[in-house]
Amino acid sequence: MNKNFYITTTLPYVNSDPHIGFAMEIIRADVIARYKKNIGVDVFFNTGTDEHGIKVYIKALEAEMDPKTYVDRYAEKFFSLKKALNLFPDLNFIRTTDEHHTRSAQAFWRICKKNGHIYKKNYQAKYCTGCELEKTDSELNDEGKCLIHPNRELELIDEENYFFKFSEFQKPLLDFYDKTPDFVIPDFRYNEIKSFVTRGLSDFSISRLKSKMPWGVEVPDDADHVMYVWFDALVNYISCLGWPDETDKFEKYWAQGTPVQYCGKDNLRQQAAMWQAMLMAAALPNSRHIVIDGFINVAGQKMAKSAGNMIDPFQLVEEYGTDAIRYFLTRELQPFEDSDYTPNRLQDAYNANLANGLGNLTSRIMQMAETNLDSPIEVKNVPFHPDFIKHLENFDLQKACDFIWHLVGQADLLIQDKQPFKLIKTDPEEAKEVIKKLIQQLHSIATHLEIFMPETAEKIKQTIKTNRKPEQPLFARND
Repeated sequence: MNKNFYITTTLPYVNSDPHIGFAMEIIRADVIARYKKNIGVDVFFNTGTDEHGIKVYIKALEAEMDPKTYVDRYAEKFFSLKKALNLFPDLNFIRTTDEHHTRSAQAFWRICKKNGHIYKKNYQAKYCTGCELEKTDSELNDEGKCLIHPNRELELIDEENYFFKFSEFQKPLLDFYDKTPDFVIPDFRYNEIKSFVTRGLSDFSISRLKSKMPWGVEVPDDADHVMYVWFDALVNYISCLGWPDETDKFEKYWAQGTPVQYCGKDNLRQQAAMWQAMLMAAALPNSRHIVIDGFINVAGQKMAKSAGNMIDPFQLVEEYGTDAIRYFLTRELQPFEDSDYTPNRLQDAYNANLANGLGNLTSRIMQMAETNLDSPIEVKNVPFHPDFIKHLENFDLQKACDFIWHLVGQADLLIQDKQPFKLIKTDPEEAKEVIKKLIQQLHSIATHLEIFMPETAEKIKQTIKTNRKPEQPLFARND
């Protein structure tokens, strides 16, 4: 097992408030980071904000603010997710407006250009500001709009730009995919990106004229251009490690470690093809895994800023608590497919599986312990179950969480079968042994739970340590 592990989310744009879709991505990455640290791995966990590009620039103009003031305000909101979602204590937060990142992106550009993979030409293209990508006719609907952002007008570009020689990397990428069949998870997304590359690659624009779009990282040795947002932002995955100025962390976590990237399915092309080709162009090691999330659908639509159906994670945390939201986003929604969200679905899951499930079980066991045992028992620190580990190694957090609730179900069955609350009257010693076994099972539940719901797991362990029923329910019913 590699003792050095790197995991990163994509960087969300700061052209609106944080939404539950990104909260899902970062919580899932957080669970993996906590799991790896729990089993003794040295973890570097990265997230941050993508702050350049036309979308941000337009939003800043609409708000009558200079771009830097605008992005400062929104970056702080995304940073606030760390506390609201109880994320990894050592979480690294990078901003693409950081001075070091700017230097890193420019250094990356220089290497790619020196290696012959960047050139300049005049071109015309249809460009979707929502995707920050050029669009071919096959990627447009019957009305000539982007399939992902049909509410946006396409921008017609006719100018001189720098281009990345993406077309040269078809064979290297396909060879790489063949050697690493678990590179993209799940496998059907792997097949998607492989098919995309097999159909052929076109060089893509990596700059914009500063006179038209001044908000970006300046192209080295050409002050008339700024970098196209994807080229700039993707470099954050290694600039956050100090590259190229300090190489120790880069070598430890990226080159010699296990780099993993979490992203939504609409980022598959950028993360699994464009970024990997850019790494090849710079002669740097590729990622090991790309984990693809599905979308959250609200009212039958993909949740999106353009659809006006965004869900505020801060409000959900305020109503249900952090651990309840961490639970919902890891167990109740599919790990790789699209999932539906409704307020009723969240409320039902909370009441059935947290308030009436885990919370009620904890109260029943610790009530029996407090009433019938003279002192706290010594519990054994059990390791993670092999099935639990297998699911986590496969990034299937839903199955890993299901395993925890299987343990909850086993404890419930033991109570139903032995009925220690009745047995205590006829065979006190046997009843106490059953209660002790239940406490051990509860401790095992908490041990497995702590990477998903760290605060709840700690509360359970404290009740066991003090041999007291929780003063307040772990989860009060939300009706």
